[in-house]
Amino acid sequence: MKQPFIRASNLLVSGFSYLRSTVSGNPSVAGMPVAISAELTNHCNLKCPECASGSGLMKRERGFMNISLFEKVIDELEPYLLNINLYFQGEPMLHPRFYSFIEGNRGIHTEVSTNGHFLTPENSEKLVESGLSKLIISLDGADQETYSAYRRNGNFETVISGIKAVIEAKKKRPNSSLSTEIQLLVNRQNEKQIGAMRKLAANMNIPLRLKSMQILGKDSIDWWSPSQKNFSRYHLKSGKFVLKNSLPNRCSRAWLNPAITWDGKVVPCCFDKDAEYIMGDLNNDSFRDIWNGTKYRLFRKSILTGRHMIEMCRNCTSGLNLKY
Repeated sequence: MKQPFIRASNLLVSGFSYLRSTVSGNPSVAGMPVAISAELTNHCNLKCPECASGSGLMKRERGFMNISLFEKVIDELEPYLLNINLYFQGEPMLHPRFYSFIEGNRGIHTEVSTNGHFLTPENSEKLVESGLSKLIISLDGADQETYSAYRRNGNFETVISGIKAVIEAKKKRPNSSLSTEIQLLVNRQNEKQIGAMRKLAANMNIPLRLKSMQILGKDSIDWWSPSQKNFSRYHLKSGKFVLKNSLPNRCSRAWLNPAITWDGKVVPCCFDKDAEYIMGDLNNDSFRDIWNGTKYRLFRKSILTGRHMIEMCRNCTSGLNLKY
């Protein structure tokens, strides 16, 4: 009973410190993060054009997280964490020790997002038995032509077969804790297939989540941004596409949910895809020292005083209410 109490208390303390900071303008933080995103790798098997990893736009070095680094993080944060996302950039199932990271979550709610190309029957059975809480499978179209418009080098039938393999593995183990979800990045090339995707997901009895698409290249917004405005995170203003979000001077991520790159850099959130805002290095310091350090305090202050001036925030959906 002790650990659930600590996690609940930490949630209240952390949440209150965030609210207090937004009101006072003082970037104080209390407690530890309630969730983290851990990047197992920034390698990927696909070449998605608006993805920092797949497009080749990513400037930082590629690699795989060392399991000992992950264990160090969990040793320190286990009492406080409610959720772990085992993804950031790249395809997590490419990691040669992928399942070791799930086994090391020690009962914390854990999610994996995958492009679905490694969901063989054998891997699906491992996932169902692993203790993983949620599996998110990206499927951005109802046929190969539409799907591969964005998921370049991807195979629609391979992903469909993988989803079915997970379903079959779940049937064999009805007591498994694993839940699954299909995720559709809505863009101009696939928006006409939303109905077909709803039907496809319903036929497999899997929830479908529609998600707005982040577009990195300004020249490609017109190509990718959905014509149905309620699905787009951008709108046309003074002849330019800009984020619909007004970017108020607050963001809970910097108080509750950091990301950790494969090589141990702590960054404020999952929108810092190229790790341009490094708060500290876990190879040199404890997480607590980084979390309470000067760099983090100054970054939180910049959010409270001028979030619109932070480059990565200009493409952020935190606080953006899109109706699907």
